[in-house]
Amino acid sequence: MNGWLVLLVAAVVLSPLAWLAPSRRQSAAMQVRLQARQMGLSMQLSQQDWPHWLERSAPTSCAQYYRVRSSKTAAQWCFWQLAPGQWLDRWREPCVEAQLLEQLLELPGDVYKVEAGQQLLSVYWGEKGGAQDLLRIHAFLLAWS
Repeated sequence: MNGWLVLLVAAVVLSPLAWLAPSRRQSAAMQVRLQARQMGLSMQLSQQDWPHWLERSAPTSCAQYYRVRSSKTAAQWCFWQLAPGQWLDRWREPCVEAQLLEQLLELPGDVYKVEAGQQLLSVYWGEKGGAQDLLRIHAFLLAWS
């Protein structure tokens, strides 16, 4: 009986430690983020206000993978992925630039937004994929930064 009581007390004491261990999804995301850093990409969690017309539920805090743009005179644009392969600008008009659209279609289905600003080129990604999706994002960022 004493053995069971000791075992029960030990389980109660050690059970909160299990909460500290990262989940499989968190571990996979950390691996992808480390790979991104090794590739020369920067990443941060970014708070986003998504357009009201974005049908799928996007998280309020999203992983933003980005690179600094080398050309300060490059075009600025922003596109949201309404559904996998359907890229729209802020007026809900589809992307018409053929070269850009071709590369946007190569991005994973859980990329929510792609933005080219004056200083940064950013991809807002749900991180549901793994290393293969990261390679596609990396290729896109290299091509347009």
